[in-house]
This record gives sequence, C-alpha cells and structure tokens, in this order.
Amino acid sequence: MKKTIIVLLIVLMTGCSFKTNLTVNESISNKVESSSEVITTMKVIIDEKEYTANLENNETTKALVDLLPLNLNMNELNGNEKYFNLDNNLPTNEIYPKHINKGDIMLYGKNCLVIFYESFDTPYSYTKIGHIDNLPNLGSDNISIMITK
Repeated sequence: MKKTIIVLLIVLMTGCSFKTNLTVNESISNKVESSSEVITTMKVIIDEKEYTANLENNETTKALVDLLPLNLNMNELNGNEKYFNLDNNLPTNEIYPKHINKGDIMLYGKNCLVIFYESFDTPYSYTKIGHIDNLPNLGSDNISIMITK
C-alpha cells in the first residue's frame, strides 16, 4: 500500500511539474514572438532620392537590418552593380539565381553587399536580401548611399 501511494505521489508531482514547465515555456515563447518585429522594408537613399527596398524574410536580412543605419561608399563593378564589403560577416543561404533583376539587393559571399542596377544572367551564387523597384541606372562611378529602417 505504501509503495502504491509513493508511486502515485511521484506521478502526480511529475505531472504537475511538467504542466508548470510547459506553461512557463509557452509564456516565454509568446513573449519572444510578440517582441520580435519583422522588418519588411528599408530606405535606400541615393543622390538624395529615397527608394524603398522590399526585404526577404531570412536571417541574412535580419542581420543586415541590425546593422542599420549604414552610410556606404559603394564601388562600381561590371557596368551593372555597386558593391560594398561589410566589416561583419552575415549568415548566408546562397542560391544560384541564374538571372539577376535590376533593383535586386544580394549578398555575395559572407560580407559583400551588392545592389544591381541592370538585369543580366549570372553563374554566381548569392543570398537574396531584397529588391528596389524603379531603381535607375546608377552610372559608372562609385556612389555614396544611406540605408535606414
């Protein structure tokens, strides 16, 4: 009889403990979900003109947004892109897009931020960050840009 009561008490205590932990974990999870804000756009200012970049929902984009605001002197490359090597490596999820669209914002490697101002086919891999609609040709010179939330 004593053994049955002890086993019953252990089962009841374990069940109560499990339920309490589950409630605490659910509460923590709900707080994390409600406090983490997903940024879907950012401002890109080029030559005093503001553009809106629509962002991908991925770890690379979140890490870039955490670095904002950024003032960058972007270098010209190949007559179709501007790039800047960030001081920080960002998480990657590279794909081979085969085609780059004008306005695409990508990460090349782990730290090279690229804004494409011409469409073209490519054999290279990138991590997609976002896209700027109506981006003009940015010319053959290096440019200064500001990126903010």
